[in-house]
Amino acid sequence: MSEINNPFVVKGRIPAACFCDRVAETEKLTRELLNGNDVVIMSSRRLGKTGLIQHCFDQPAISGHYYTFFVDILETSSLQEFVYKLSSQLFETLKPMGRKFVDFFVNSLKSLQAGWTYDPLSGMPKFTFSMGAFTKPEVTLGEIFAMLEQADRRCIVAIDEFQQIAKYPEKNVEAVLRGFIQHLKNCDFIFAGSERHLLAEMFSAYGRPFYNSTSTLNLDPIPKDRYTEFVTGNFLRYKKSIEAEFVGRIYDLCEGNTFCMQKIFNTAFSLTDKECTLEILLGSILDILADKERDYQNILSQVTSRPKEVLFAIANDGFVDRPTSSTFVRCHYLVSASSVQSAIKQLLQNDLITFSLGCNGRKIYRLSDPFLKMWIRQATGYGLEI
Repeated sequence: MSEINNPFVVKGRIPAACFCDRVAETEKLTRELLNGNDVVIMSSRRLGKTGLIQHCFDQPAISGHYYTFFVDILETSSLQEFVYKLSSQLFETLKPMGRKFVDFFVNSLKSLQAGWTYDPLSGMPKFTFSMGAFTKPEVTLGEIFAMLEQADRRCIVAIDEFQQIAKYPEKNVEAVLRGFIQHLKNCDFIFAGSERHLLAEMFSAYGRPFYNSTSTLNLDPIPKDRYTEFVTGNFLRYKKSIEAEFVGRIYDLCEGNTFCMQKIFNTAFSLTDKECTLEILLGSILDILADKERDYQNILSQVTSRPKEVLFAIANDGFVDRPTSSTFVRCHYLVSASSVQSAIKQLLQNDLITFSLGCNGRKIYRLSDPFLKMWIRQATGYGLEI
């Protein structure tokens, strides 16, 4: 493994030495998979579900004993695209294992036989299909699952952002997938997603194809004390320092969002010679927000006026548990409770806001991306306090 220059990893596979906590979650996920159970992982965005899955794949009980595949379907919008993404990701995973595995893949997908091309130098098949080659996605999907069923090791397939299939124009995708998956004996699945309300309905609503078919792992923020220990320990390991209080402030500002915290400390670590100060942390945040400004401007340009007003109101309040109350509507000069309710629905569908349940069972709404919240607060004059 190459030398790690920055222990706060924000992309790619996270080395075990840089992985923070998730001991109980890793143990549960590994145990469920070893016992042949499918698992659904529900979390808010950027809490580290991808890192957790890959960390689980690296556990000694799984690594070297299972074939593991990770497929992110966030950008797919139809069954055809789903099958294309699944096929290409499986091929890319098998390709480094050698010619035997590639030939096994090629020979298994008979519906695509006419489309293969071969590298003239190595003679290896090349996966160069366009989306249009998948004219019979259900047939190809059946071939993929049949291939996994015939593998000489048990397989684990992790599908990230699985709630996307509920948005496909085809009305029977859940039933089609469940029809294949329920008969597999050599393959287990992890279904992960960040839109909890959609994912929860898919797996807990009676009458839906995946109802009561999996174990559930709810991923919450890493506890504040453990993340603080992780950050201060990593600074010390590289002969640098940071006050535990400062780490706690960043944790609160990011609402425990793993990616946001890691991004801030990644930047601050690179700017710290010996001691990380509040000034360095604030400068790091402002640099990140400046980099994201154009992206956020583009996102907001696609949001209509009323939902944008509600989005800004929630951002400036931090969180809201009664968005249709007269106090909230009046304080933020919104049109009406009914217009707020309609805006909330649209913002949830666009994944710009999310919610958790308070101790009284009431929904607490907040922005899905803490950096977007910070950027809006900066843009509207509320500023940043750490």
